[in-house]
Amino acid sequence: MRRDAMLGLDGAFGHSHAMIPEKPWTLVRGVVTSKMEPSWHELQYNPRLSVPEHAEYFRRWAEDSRAARAQLAYRANLAYGPGPKETLDLFPAQKSRLLLVFIHGGYWRAFDKDDFSWLAPPLVEAGLSLAVLNYPLCPAVSLAEITEQCRRAVAWLYHQAPRYGADSQRMVLSGHSAGGHLTAELFATQWADYGVPDQAIVGGLALSGLFDLTPLLQVSVNADLRLDSAQARACSPVHKKPTLPAPLVLAVGALESSEFHRQSQLLHQAWPQNCPEVMVLPGYHHFNILEALANPQSPLWRALG
Repeated sequence: MRRDAMLGLDGAFGHSHAMIPEKPWTLVRGVVTSKMEPSWHELQYNPRLSVPEHAEYFRRWAEDSRAARAQLAYRANLAYGPGPKETLDLFPAQKSRLLLVFIHGGYWRAFDKDDFSWLAPPLVEAGLSLAVLNYPLCPAVSLAEITEQCRRAVAWLYHQAPRYGADSQRMVLSGHSAGGHLTAELFATQWADYGVPDQAIVGGLALSGLFDLTPLLQVSVNADLRLDSAQARACSPVHKKPTLPAPLVLAVGALESSEFHRQSQLLHQAWPQNCPEVMVLPGYHHFNILEALANPQSPLWRALG
């Protein structure tokens, strides 16, 4: 079965490389069997509850990623920082016209770069180099630390990617779900402090992002994020000013929850010059929207210009 034929809404609670805390509810064949009914916030922000076959979705991502790594020439586990998880995979394209930097989702506490190599084959074929970032996961590190590690990764790519066959003079920053949040955080970074000229970042793609983290205080994921009100506000891009002149394309699947739609609208309203609209993609949900990122002919890429 093709990925885009499968129903699913979020990879945030898939197979995880971090310990998932015990919850006051469980999921059995897609049905919540709980000691209490999930709250409104849980239903809005935990799409796993709506995905009976989420495990199959995650399995297919991992399977296709293994196939992609076997198919393509790439550089694995390049260290951008001192920590064991501060690594990235680089898939250079011949005659590359830009470098797409991808930050995976998983509510900052799940997944790994190895789950997203499947993005590479269609992008490389179209002349787009791809860097897939890894980062340590909550609760081992804080959300603020993850953001800083992503900044270091982009700075490393700017300075070092040409050594591995990828031109870093035209970078597009991208991310899905929690990765969309991190993408926006990178758009609010003083890049001169990292030796990266602003003009090297020519655009961004944030899919199903989270830009105001205050509602997550009401969601079970916060057992790992450990945010309080002040930290949630400090880590929310909607309360910051963008530092880059480049366009940041915001996209959300038409089938996603109202809160995921609202999250993108909030950043559009806060950053109208960078984010002039929110793209609502018909037929897409929180998982298969990644298919649009992997298709250079999709509306996402056309909107970026």
